Amino acid sequence: MQTPITHKKGQLYFDTIALRKIADKLPTPFYLYSEHTLIENYKNFLHAAQDANLPAPLICFALKANPNPYLLKKLAKEGAGADIVSGGELARATESGISRQKIVFSGVGKTLEEIEKGLMGVGIYSFNVESLEELEMINSVAKRLKKCARVAFRFNPEVHAKTHKHISTGFKSHKFGLLRKDILKALKTKSLWSHVKLVGLSVHIGSQLTCLKATGKAMRELGMLAREINMPLEFLDVGGGLGIDYAPSDKNTYQTPNDYMQVISKNLQKTYLKDHTIKHLVFEPGRVISARAGCFITSVIRTKKSGGQCFVIVDGGMNDFVRTSLYGAYHEILVNKKPGRKINSHVVGPICETADCFATDRMLPPLQPNDLVCVADVGAYGFSMASMYNMRKLPKEVVVTKSGKITIT
Repeated sequence: MQTPITHKKGQLYFDTIALRKIADKLPTPFYLYSEHTLIENYKNFLHAAQDANLPAPLICFALKANPNPYLLKKLAKEGAGADIVSGGELARATESGISRQKIVFSGVGKTLEEIEKGLMGVGIYSFNVESLEELEMINSVAKRLKKCARVAFRFNPEVHAKTHKHISTGFKSHKFGLLRKDILKALKTKSLWSHVKLVGLSVHIGSQLTCLKATGKAMRELGMLAREINMPLEFLDVGGGLGIDYAPSDKNTYQTPNDYMQVISKNLQKTYLKDHTIKHLVFEPGRVISARAGCFITSVIRTKKSGGQCFVIVDGGMNDFVRTSLYGAYHEILVNKKPGRKINSHVVGPICETADCFATDRMLPPLQPNDLVCVADVGAYGFSMASMYNMRKLPKEVVVTKSGKITIT
């Protein structure tokens, strides 16, 4: 995957523009995105699916990863759909030009109001149903509105994805999806289907996936369930979650989009696609498309040396970017300094929490007040998870466009 960051003669560049030039236009901290990198990563993912001979891939970008309206409009122009989990994301997707007929709605807590919005006008492509109770509510709302709701069962294949426990979603103890026996039971309950049409099956087992063994098993289970249902399906939704190599150590386990597509193709061809035709294979990627396209730019307030420790205190905090605090996630730390002597440093923010830390024990050049610090690969689950904790303002979002223009969104 492409990255927009380069280092030349002691200066950081973002899409060939000096980072200091960008930072001089607005106060830190802020998010910085590359339109070029985002679109190239989207195209690479789509081409990988096409090269694997998967049927008419529909790439539904996961808005939870990054709902920036400028970036969504660019993805919409490329033909992307949207994977949403709330009424707010539905509104943002449609406002950004994404066709409602390319929107899949997942999540265990869809409300009455959200279901109504999904059915209004031209209904969305699919509600990915996560419980029998939800299916009953969708059928009831569709009946009242004199509509026919398109639904897919979100299948829980009972597999353990090798990822952080907070973002693993495909085992029976997780709140997501329906077990095989519950899906088969629902199909036999005629009262649930008066105003609902089953058009697909969906599966999603977790995020930041770098080991694809669980993915392969989930695809086999999905294919076998589709065969067992034995009724025409318009699509299979294989979810998203493909990870990226955040840390140097991740390069040993990182799987490319091509690797991912081969696992999907091999297992679905064997269990279902060799004997059945579908209109689309749906994907719900987020991180693999947008993570590399973003950086978090913050400035040094001061440094502090205490007990043999060096703390680099920056003006961005865990309220702005929470992954390192919430998940213990690793992100590269880049600085606007020439190569030279380095010291062991902890990069920390101003929030009144010990967890407010972007990096520990990193070898960095000695830093001074106002030096720029870049936290890399934050285009996914960055601003979308930001808060105003400690009564701090939300950071700005800035895009470097394909033409090299700097735009505040």
